[in-house]
Amino acid sequence: METDVQLDAIDRRILRALQLDGRVTYDALAAQVGLSASAVLRRVRRLEEDGAIAAYVALVRPERVGLGLTAYINVRLEKQTESHKRNPMDLFRAAVQTWPEVVECAALTGEMDYILRVVVQDMQHYARFISETLLKHPSVQDCKTSFVLDRVKNTTAIPV
Repeated sequence: METDVQLDAIDRRILRALQLDGRVTYDALAAQVGLSASAVLRRVRRLEEDGAIAAYVALVRPERVGLGLTAYINVRLEKQTESHKRNPMDLFRAAVQTWPEVVECAALTGEMDYILRVVVQDMQHYARFISETLLKHPSVQDCKTSFVLDRVKNTTAIPV
């Protein structure tokens, strides 16, 4: 089991600043947190090695690249029976990794088993994904979709 990374106030300021701008220079970051650039570099490297910083990415606006429809799909899987050679959840989890439309998948408690965040071009693309991919998967029993009308808050930053 992984242990939590121990963060002090400066580590938290560094993480908050990097979440706003992952391309900030070490000199600018140092000025923001009140340390030397070399001290900030050491801290950032430690945060990377400890796994607190997982990656640096470019955040792409889906609607600017032709992906104007976002849907949240609640998925219920069939229950495992004696006749199954592999667990339906394992099959579904493996399949989700290959579907580019699915940008996030989380296992849930409650009535449904998973929630998918799906980004597609339009309603036709969504309909193809549902009928030709999701509902054809042998583990999927049912799904319910909600479409995003407006993003009230959309951030990748976590509250550190």
